[in-house]
Amino acid sequence: MSSFRVKGGLKLKGEITPQGAKNEALQILCAVLLTDQDVTINKIPNIRDVNKLIELLADMGVSVEKIAPESYRFNASKVDLEYLDSDKFLTKASALRGSVMILGPLLARFGKGKISKPGGDKIGRRRLDTHFIGFQNLGAKFNYDTQREIYNIDGKNLKGAYMLLDEASVTGTANILMAAVLAEGKTTIYNAACEPYLQQLCDMLNRMGAKITGVGSNLLNIEGVEKLGGTEHTLLPDMIEIGSFIGLAAMTQSEITIKDAQIHRLGIIPDTFRRMGIKLEFRGDDIHIPAQKHYEIETFIDGSILTVADAIWPGFTPDLLSIVLVTATQAKGTVLVHQKMFESRLFFVDKLIDMGAQIILCDPHRATVIGLDRKYPLKGIRMTSPDIRAGVSLLIAALSAEGTSVIDNVEQIDRGYQYIDQRLNALGADIVRID
Repeated sequence: MSSFRVKGGLKLKGEITPQGAKNEALQILCAVLLTDQDVTINKIPNIRDVNKLIELLADMGVSVEKIAPESYRFNASKVDLEYLDSDKFLTKASALRGSVMILGPLLARFGKGKISKPGGDKIGRRRLDTHFIGFQNLGAKFNYDTQREIYNIDGKNLKGAYMLLDEASVTGTANILMAAVLAEGKTTIYNAACEPYLQQLCDMLNRMGAKITGVGSNLLNIEGVEKLGGTEHTLLPDMIEIGSFIGLAAMTQSEITIKDAQIHRLGIIPDTFRRMGIKLEFRGDDIHIPAQKHYEIETFIDGSILTVADAIWPGFTPDLLSIVLVTATQAKGTVLVHQKMFESRLFFVDKLIDMGAQIILCDPHRATVIGLDRKYPLKGIRMTSPDIRAGVSLLIAALSAEGTSVIDNVEQIDRGYQYIDQRLNALGADIVRID
């Protein structure tokens, strides 16, 4: 297990380029199974979750060739379906939540799929019903082995169907979409997720020969085709990294420029941080955050306390609520952070309270943060990263605190942020990785 030793109180300065989007990468990588032709993917981040999925694809018989530092060529012409029955496959797949998205491509192209219960962040219940009900709507037969926690799906002769999803699940929409592109007839998915990463997946599949309309809306129509071809695809910059860097700049009074942010794909993320009092300047496609000694949280028009809540796209992404929460601790004013989607994602605030933050955890979904306006700086402590996003929030807190902090279990951070210690050290941070 690795740890970070973080010296706090340093001001950072410089330019940083966000990595390719983690959540998009997991969808796009699974889509290579839909064709026997070459698929080239650019801007793949070198992070634990993505690397594990690439390893899993290679073990399944997919040819994987690294052609540049962030570019890979994949060919899935020789997928070993017998490998799906091995304990090795089930063990590897269970270690990565994104692995569930191989099911849609496997059902579409090979007519069967198997996977063990996937892992991922421990942030509350993350059910898979949306995925499997969607597959059943397409005609797949589903069986769950409760003893071994293995999902077996027979997807021979998938046929298009109309379906109204019970939730606008991003991974659920992606999985059903990938199963539908090779199904016979027309599929309509209503209440589909429409995040930029889903739009990217749709655009990629259309370049491969799929017939998907309604991209960017919550109503997708898919005309099934017999076969898909190869393509080249470039991932978007990771919007969660971008939001993390904005919060980091504010907390540490740093002047940072985020390069090539594709601002038009960020939705309400910039405006949400502006409501926290953080100044942002758009310079072409770069975001410049000037050094700010003070930033003040807005109130609602009637003067009541601001609430920042997560919502399905184009609402505010739940992955950035922990960043908003930690950023608010040194702002002037009060904010209520409402995490609607996951019931265990706010439990990291006890570490912030130990550092001196004024936070009231109202219940598993809501926390009230009373900003200290830097009058009482956070103090360095030893703490443990519980999940990816909370881990980076704690790292931001440590960088802004007085004294030295130690963050254990940084493998959680490594799952979502590539070379984060090296990249922040290049801006002037003092982060030492301890193995």
